[in-house]
Amino acid sequence: MSTKAPATPAAPSRNGTSASPAKRRRRSPELAEREILGAAEEFLRERPFRELTVDEVMARTTMSRPSFYVYFRDRHHLAVRLVEGIGRELFEMASRWFRGADDPLDDMRAAIEGVTAVYAEHGLVLGAIADAAGHDPEVEATYNGLIERFCDAAAEHVEQETAAGRVAGIDAREVARALVWMNERYLKESLGRRPQAEPGVVVRTLWDVWVRTLYGTGRG
Repeated sequence: MSTKAPATPAAPSRNGTSASPAKRRRRSPELAEREILGAAEEFLRERPFRELTVDEVMARTTMSRPSFYVYFRDRHHLAVRLVEGIGRELFEMASRWFRGADDPLDDMRAAIEGVTAVYAEHGLVLGAIADAAGHDPEVEATYNGLIERFCDAAAEHVEQETAAGRVAGIDAREVARALVWMNERYLKESLGRRPQAEPGVVVRTLWDVWVRTLYGTGRG
């Protein structure tokens, strides 16, 4: 009668227990990176950036601590990648107005609603990173660079609207810059902290400010 070889015991984890299959499974680099970013977002919805550590983030994933350094240099690089990812979502929404495909007021309404929706989902994370930016040059440069990208895009579109005769009597570049930085601060205070404001109120407020400033009307 043949005998079955004894099963190889699972390697113990750092706390002395056997590592779970989930910890050992292989995944694509894209999925692994996304899991780490998601864990960092989850952390920053609950606690400030100054308390974020590699150990805290990786404890919320199915990967080991060394896996973090395959994808990120350090926690500051992680914050930069979070800003870049959320920034892409925000810019996609704002582009509904920047592209100027339809009625400018309808386009602006769609853009404001889209940006507010992204902030409602990710605002606590952006708020935590914005608070940390003043103490971290790399994070600050990335965060401010995101806002300045919006300033440039908004200024270019306001100049186009001015040339088309839909906007008049303003310094397009400076007004656009003022509006974008106002947007950033208002969204951070409204949706980047707990308790978050009602998104509908945020949309109506931003609509009034942008439309009355640029188009001189509160239609809609």
